[in-house]
Amino acid sequence: MTALKEYPFEEARGTTLIRREAIGVCGMITPWNWPLHQIATKVVPALAMGCTMVLKPAELAPYSAYLFAEILHDAGVPAGVFNLVNGTGAVVGAAMSAHPDIDMMSFTGSTGAGIEVARAGAKTVKRVCQELGGKSANIVLDDADFAVAIPAAVQGAMINSGQTCSALTRLIVPASRLLEVNAIAAKAAAAITVGPPEINATMGPIVSKAQLESIQSYIQIGLDEGATLIAGGLGRPEGLTHGFYARPTIFSNVTSQMRIAREEIFGPVLAILTYNTIDEAVAIANDSPYGLSGGVQTADPAKAHAIAARLRTGQVYLNGAEVDFGAPFGGYKQSGNGREWGDFAFNEYIEIKAILGGAA
Repeated sequence: MTALKEYPFEEARGTTLIRREAIGVCGMITPWNWPLHQIATKVVPALAMGCTMVLKPAELAPYSAYLFAEILHDAGVPAGVFNLVNGTGAVVGAAMSAHPDIDMMSFTGSTGAGIEVARAGAKTVKRVCQELGGKSANIVLDDADFAVAIPAAVQGAMINSGQTCSALTRLIVPASRLLEVNAIAAKAAAAITVGPPEINATMGPIVSKAQLESIQSYIQIGLDEGATLIAGGLGRPEGLTHGFYARPTIFSNVTSQMRIAREEIFGPVLAILTYNTIDEAVAIANDSPYGLSGGVQTADPAKAHAIAARLRTGQVYLNGAEVDFGAPFGGYKQSGNGREWGDFAFNEYIEIKAILGGAA
């Protein structure tokens, strides 16, 4: 509310009046991995800016959208402001992206699907805001507290069963301390309990059979590429005979050329890479088509800030900082081209008009 109250819908610059106006009808496509969060992330700022919208939730997770629509209805949002449609991305999403009466598209999902949304939207030159994939790097310096930083890195990579675009899935550590890192990381992975809620599991299932099979294929790729498996591996966790469950998996001795270091797996798989100098660590972190998130762990604040400034990524977490929903969220390179969260999200849903002489 504070961000909205302070938002400059109008401002004078000399004799010119700058107006920020609603962009119009917004098409929204949300993913299955954080369904309610991603719906609210798009709908709330669009409503705040005065837009109308058509939302298509992921076909694997439609029920959050139904509940959200009921909430808006009960809250008195006028009919036609929020509209919900269901269907596949290839059919409904494509039609929305190309529709001439939709002024902008806000898409969260894979980079491949985002490219298709942008291609379809280009026919009507509509704005496309994209929050796409990631393969984010977590750099641990030699002066960090490894007993804290490494278990936190493992836990962070496994949140939501690893199905998080901004997860720090590449752990970059000093080569001289790799054996120490391996031991701590393997112990942290072994402490993760996988299974249904009734056994108080700390990690649940994968969203679908197809996604589980994709994760398993990447684990096999890691083995075939010669990476060292130090935790997890193929198959279900011990004691689970059915269900879409994957083992928390960690590969060590990974190089930047390996597919498990370059491609988004979207599952509980962590890759450990090594460096000898800080320059090399930064180069490894930036050696990715993605640039969504990142992390730096060090006891030296000056080093943390200096490294963060060199990372080509939209967010950087220093020493395990908490999530800040007022901070801009979005990526560089193939991780997207827009920003969500806080007042930064408002700018995706506006047009800017200059009224020359309007402030005289």
